[in-house]
Amino acid sequence: MTTTHTSSRESILAAARKAAQTRGYHGLNFRDLAKEVGIKPASIYYHFPSKADLGAAVAQRYWEDTKADLETMQRETPDPLTCLRRYPGIFRRSLENGNRLCLGSFMSAEYDDLPDAVKHEVQIFTDINVAWLNTILSRIDPTPLQNTGRARAIFAAVSGAQLMARSQSDVALFDEIIENYCNAGLLG
Repeated sequence: MTTTHTSSRESILAAARKAAQTRGYHGLNFRDLAKEVGIKPASIYYHFPSKADLGAAVAQRYWEDTKADLETMQRETPDPLTCLRRYPGIFRRSLENGNRLCLGSFMSAEYDDLPDAVKHEVQIFTDINVAWLNTILSRIDPTPLQNTGRARAIFAAVSGAQLMARSQSDVALFDEIIENYCNAGLLG
């Protein structure tokens, strides 16, 4: 693939990510994406033969980026409690960037209407977050069964806080909810 094709593909993925975080899977419109990227709609089909292919590629890139962010956070933050408390920041960034939702959360809300390939990538996003949280929690308390349930609860709670904050267009509300989670012991 040439550099031009690679940069077009990356531009399409970036525009599609923005659209999906703002309007969900159903917001992936080839005509709108082509206009934003500055190409013809038919050019998108060169890289992504269908909307399902594009949706799966966007969701895959999203979980890959999130996984890299989580691994970096874990490497840079040796204290597991501090690492756990930094976790909500990944979700906060979406709110700070145009009051968007986490792509995984948004697409999870549309789960029944998603093509199977997109569902698969969305599930991987959830699995990566829960596994990472479980690893961090296991460094704090080596009780695996309890930690798995707590990891799921943290992921759901942080996702829910983001959803509430987005509905109010208020990042400060997200911060307040996260602080309450910390005070209640959910985040350490």
